[in-house]
Amino acid sequence: MTATKLPVTIVTGFLGAGKTTVLRHVLTRQKRRLAVLVNEFGDVGLDGAALADCGVCGPEPGDTGNSSAPGAQRPTVVELANGCLCCTVQKEFLPVMLELLERRRSLDGIIIETSGLALPQPLLDAFRWPGIRTAVTVDSVVTMVDGEALAAGSVVGDAAAVERQRQTDPELDHLTSLEALLADQLRSADVVLVSRADKLSAAEMDMVQARIRPHMRPGVPVLPSHRGVVPPELLLGPERGAEEDPRRTRLHHPPGHDDDHDRPHDHHHHAPVTSAVVKMDGVWDRPALEALLRQQFTAMGLLRAKGYAAIAGKSLPLTVQAVGPRFETWYQAVSDNRGGLTMVLIGLAVDPSPLRAALADLRLPS
Repeated sequence: MTATKLPVTIVTGFLGAGKTTVLRHVLTRQKRRLAVLVNEFGDVGLDGAALADCGVCGPEPGDTGNSSAPGAQRPTVVELANGCLCCTVQKEFLPVMLELLERRRSLDGIIIETSGLALPQPLLDAFRWPGIRTAVTVDSVVTMVDGEALAAGSVVGDAAAVERQRQTDPELDHLTSLEALLADQLRSADVVLVSRADKLSAAEMDMVQARIRPHMRPGVPVLPSHRGVVPPELLLGPERGAEEDPRRTRLHHPPGHDDDHDRPHDHHHHAPVTSAVVKMDGVWDRPALEALLRQQFTAMGLLRAKGYAAIAGKSLPLTVQAVGPRFETWYQAVSDNRGGLTMVLIGLAVDPSPLRAALADLRLPS
């Protein structure tokens, strides 16, 4: 299959962890054409309403209102209201996904905000189903945790509200505890965002990391989120055209950082996310290239990498995508493919020089 796969970003985390706040920030600061799937418990999906009110979400049928964010595309919000995705995935999720895939030419990606009580793994398994697995790729799983609550010894900020949410759906007997659910969300994560990190000292942030790291896969980055401010590229990957500027670019520097150098833990909390581009002529051997990129991306501590490369004996370029420890490759047509290799790298203080040198040494003779 040569059609471009539609990228899917899954955002998970407990009620109150900050999922909707982050999505609202990201949706108002990007220009991609997105569908946003939201699901919550109860008769009213508050997260869906919050996103619909953010000024960039798609209008209801017959609505001719304009977005309040100039230049931003208007995502379509599809709300799954009858329980967590792990319970409704066969009843409601599949038909919605198939409907979206029929409109894939008008979409650049899909974001799924799961219920705070949803198990991520069944949802990930659903993307392996026939009819979906060849049309989409799970771009990343982003798990949000409440840093202030974790530093205080709790997995959630409002345990009573979460318990009320649990009681809304009788199908949640399989969740033995909130601790177990947090562990499951962390095991599935490619990136972990810590909300309210600005309220934590360096020691408290270290406590949070020590609490969550045992449940995470090696190589998963943990990043702060202050009032939902994160670079859109962190959740969605680089926008089309990012590879045109080979210079390193600062993507995100939270306001006020430069004005507060006396706080010793600021850099620990708010290291800027930067990007770099590697472009090179030539062709490569696929197994050798994949092994090199895995090693280099890990050594560089990248948050994300995306691009394509010409492979010896193949007419289609190899698409490469990495988020944290997730590393995937497949052959597909690339609209702006000019041959050779192009990689967009996103991380903290990215230095692409070692990768360029290693790729040059691995390049096959012409």
